[in-house]
Amino acid sequence: MRALPVLLAALLAAPLYAQTDPSTAALNAARQLEAASIALTEADSARDRVRALTTTVQAYEAGLTAMREGLRKAATREAQLTAELHAREKDVAQLLGVLQTIETTAPPVLMLHPSGPLGSARAGMMLSEVTPGLNARAQALASDLREVQTLRQLQQSATETLTEGLVGVQTARTQLSAAIADRTDLPRRFVEDPIRTAILISSTETLEGFASGLSEISEGEIAATNADVSDRKGQIDLPTQGIILHRAGETDAAGVTRPGIVMGTRPRAIVTSPTAATIRYRGPLLDLGNLVILEPQPGLLFVFSGLQEVYGETGQVIPQGSPVGLMPGETPEIGAILSTSSDGTGTDRSETLYIEVRQENSPVDPESWFRTDKDG
Repeated sequence: MRALPVLLAALLAAPLYAQTDPSTAALNAARQLEAASIALTEADSARDRVRALTTTVQAYEAGLTAMREGLRKAATREAQLTAELHAREKDVAQLLGVLQTIETTAPPVLMLHPSGPLGSARAGMMLSEVTPGLNARAQALASDLREVQTLRQLQQSATETLTEGLVGVQTARTQLSAAIADRTDLPRRFVEDPIRTAILISSTETLEGFASGLSEISEGEIAATNADVSDRKGQIDLPTQGIILHRAGETDAAGVTRPGIVMGTRPRAIVTSPTAATIRYRGPLLDLGNLVILEPQPGLLFVFSGLQEVYGETGQVIPQGSPVGLMPGETPEIGAILSTSSDGTGTDRSETLYIEVRQENSPVDPESWFRTDKDG
């Protein structure tokens, strides 16, 4: 019987950190954002600031995504537990009453039984069998109560964490833009002639026509390269986090069929070069908006369109993982991030990135080069 005070104390005690899946996910996301904040502070002293800041932006994006998912799951779990506890209010009241009665009843009274000592013995045997069941029910209830309180605490403290994360990622993006503008150490295969580029743009009506004339936009000869990524065919990572909305050859809601894939991304997501590559063109083109055309090896082009900002200079040879642009859109407000209306199906990925792969100036299925089974 001495274990009952401890059991009741646990039942009514201040909440402990219940390491449930939703709360653990939210806590881990908060740690990711904290690590990103530290990385942002250290990026100033990094030898390669562009790389350090790119990693920092990606860390913030991953942390904010994880926080959103963790909070959504936490809110769903908290609502589920609350509903279950409300439905069990009568049962809970009876359980607490029995436990408190057992604990407060004096030992001499427990020994009295109308049937005498034999009845008392039998009643004691029954009580010894029932008590473990009562303990188990009480412990389960205590665990549920602690979990509800932990989840509520996480949600209440999320606003400050998210605010810091959103400020941090914006600061990192601004610093990244400045670091790219200051970068002068990249090799160049050619220097773009802006007049020739303007003439090519004005004289072409399709991406195919523009791509076929890329050799004409340089001031001089384009240096040869023996770059080769063919051994990574089918395993190259996508340039940003997102989900596949339309695959090559599929018709979209507007009735348009394209040879590339369309990805849904979150607003202001960073887009990076999936391989080392030469920037063959960056800027606006036709009705494709801002785009970047990368050449990872001779005869192979990766086209990423739908960007708001584009980074780098035409002719530069950039290493794998280099930022090439940012997606458009507005960073969501705290209320939108905390909203549980999203069901986790990607409805918050409001921006679209179009990816086309051209080999010997003919479109090929991007999935023959990119690994698309890692939607993020």
